[in-house]
Amino acid sequence: APCAAENVTVVYGMEGGTISVNCTYNPWQQRWREKSWCKQIDETKCQHVVSARRFWLPFLKNRNGTTSISDNVREGVLTVTMKRLKKQDAGLYQCKTDYLGETNSLRKVQVEVLTAVLETQMPEEPSAVQSISSIPPEADFTVFYIIAGFLVTKFVVAVLIFIIGNSRKNRETEQKNPSLNEQQVLPFAGDLAHDGISPSWESTA
Repeated sequence: APCAAENVTVVYGMEGGTISVNCTYNPWQQRWREKSWCKQIDETKCQHVVSARRFWLPFLKNRNGTTSISDNVREGVLTVTMKRLKKQDAGLYQCKTDYLGETNSLRKVQVEVLTAVLETQMPEEPSAVQSISSIPPEADFTVFYIIAGFLVTKFVVAVLIFIIGNSRKNRETEQKNPSLNEQQVLPFAGDLAHDGISPSWESTA
């Protein structure tokens, strides 16, 4: 984001992240000049951070800690990369060239380091655990009623099976011994005498 008042570009980076800044220049006029990246301390002093290699070794990169710089002399692009950003890395920086005591600023960059905010759902997790681990009182009574109803039903079924079994057993017994239900009538002594049969009692010693 360019700041037109001071011609400053604002670059935002996350803490622990990486940012890259490109500084363009005229490759024909400034290829012989030393190019560097510095951090502005005050209005007049810019503290040196890292310098680019000379143009005849373009494949080499110079590094200072987590800050590196590379120079593409053919395209005229100076690239500065800052890795593993920290809060103290924030500030005003410059891409500059130096040649025979003459210093020119290619670009001013304001680096802002933002703190990463971790998104958590901790308030929701305990409620889920609580709903699984704990049972409300209404659920306890419901479970009790279900168990009691199951036991009562089982008892009633057992009683019915017992009654039906006994009734079947009695019926089978009656069918096997029908003489038990018939009443045998023995003739009386008077009837026997009337028919010419006299009862006799024998006693044996």
